[in-house]
Amino acid sequence: MVSFSIKGDSMSEAHAIMEKLKIFTVAESLGGVESLTCHPTTMTHAAIPEAERHAAGVVDSLIRLSVGVEDAEDLIEDLKQALA
Repeated sequence: MVSFSIKGDSMSEAHAIMEKLKIFTVAESLGGVESLTCHPTTMTHAAIPEAERHAAGVVDSLIRLSVGVEDAEDLIEDLKQALA
C-alpha cells in the first residue's frame, strides 16, 4: 500500500491523475493481486466529516495505491505518465 498527496491539495487533479492510469484500476477495496487505486475522500472515507478526515491526514488530494503482481517497471512507467 502506498499513499501520496498531489501538490496543491486538489481533488479534481487527483481524479485526473487516477483517470490517466492504465495499469492501476480504480476500486474501493484494495485487496487483490492486481494493482488498484482509490481516492479516499470520495470513496472509503466519504461519510466522514471533512474536518475529521483532514485531521486524520485524509486530504482531498490523497491517492492510495495497492501494488499488485504486475512488472514493477510497468507500474513505475504508468505512474510517471499519469503524473506528467
